[in-house]
Amino acid sequence: MEWLNQLGGVLQRYSGSGANPGADNVDSDFDQVARSAPNSAIADGLTAAFRSDQTPPFEQMVGNLFSRSGGQQQAGLLNTLIAAAGPAIVSQILARKGGSGMDISRLLSSGQTQLQPEQVQQIPPDAVQEIAAHAEKSNPTIVDQISGFYAEHPTLIKTLGGAALTVAMAKIAERQYGN
Repeated sequence: MEWLNQLGGVLQRYSGSGANPGADNVDSDFDQVARSAPNSAIADGLTAAFRSDQTPPFEQMVGNLFSRSGGQQQAGLLNTLIAAAGPAIVSQILARKGGSGMDISRLLSSGQTQLQPEQVQQIPPDAVQEIAAHAEKSNPTIVDQISGFYAEHPTLIKTLGGAALTVAMAKIAERQYGN
């Protein structure tokens, strides 16, 4: 595992109970790890951040990621949530939100289950938060699925802030050092 040799010093700062990486370093440390580590390691770290009591709730973080994502990522995220929560639940939530959500609600009600980037760009992040909350309740593995999806977009992960990055880095270090 070549990437571990390259990142040993960085990960060591996040390892163990006395880990103290310093808030100023976490962004640059995460950049370094994201450039070298496999997506599976990044996904494990993000899953830990999504489930941590040191970070905002999963659905809030997903809404944040959605609002900062481009059309392709937004569509990918929503399609993943639709698969987990079911098109009927998503349709109900979007119908309540009105606007373009109402148009997408009609599409989902008619049997369409995959949305395109141009269809999702006007959906408000609070609707995505509600969909994510329902998806997590009905299918807890959605956290792992969303983590795997966003592991491919580390720049977006950084928008979650220092606490989430610190938790993610600690999980990646734990994976390496077993602490």
